[in-house]
Amino acid sequence: MKKSNLYIIVLTGLLGATGVTLLAPKLSAADGAMPSCCGSMAASMSANSALMEPVKSVYDHYLTIQADLANDSLTGVADNAGAIAKAVQGDPMKMLPEATATQAETLAKASDLGAARTAFKSLSDTLIKYLADHQAKDAYVQVYCPMAHASWLQGDKNVNNPYMGKAMSGCGEIQK
Repeated sequence: MKKSNLYIIVLTGLLGATGVTLLAPKLSAADGAMPSCCGSMAASMSANSALMEPVKSVYDHYLTIQADLANDSLTGVADNAGAIAKAVQGDPMKMLPEATATQAETLAKASDLGAARTAFKSLSDTLIKYLADHQAKDAYVQVYCPMAHASWLQGDKNVNNPYMGKAMSGCGEIQK
């Protein structure tokens, strides 16, 4: 077994994956705390743990909402937004900011597409920031709509605009 793998195994055993993720940015080969080969491994672990449960389920529900809004539909939006709020509120580690739950609750209460799309903007901004802050931006595709002056996340590079719906489903610029 390589020495670098041993460092990660020992750290993971002592701290758990989340502990290694939180510690990894502080450790570097430059200060001798971690071999150079482990830096990229730690960054990868950070990105992967940023998307562990309940965060992954939040993003899964988010993507369902994004697809519904892109199809000019509110079907399932309230249920998925409610599931996001419940996941965030029930997370003992508080991985996502509490504002995420509040934004999801606002989205769940939306009575029409306009209100849902407005609420979706703030939820999108929060989730995009979370990915950026946790070096997990490559997990999803970020798209910007110049007409709506808003960004969103989606699972692939086929632009499917939740703000403009079917009328302008292809309106958007991939941001990465």
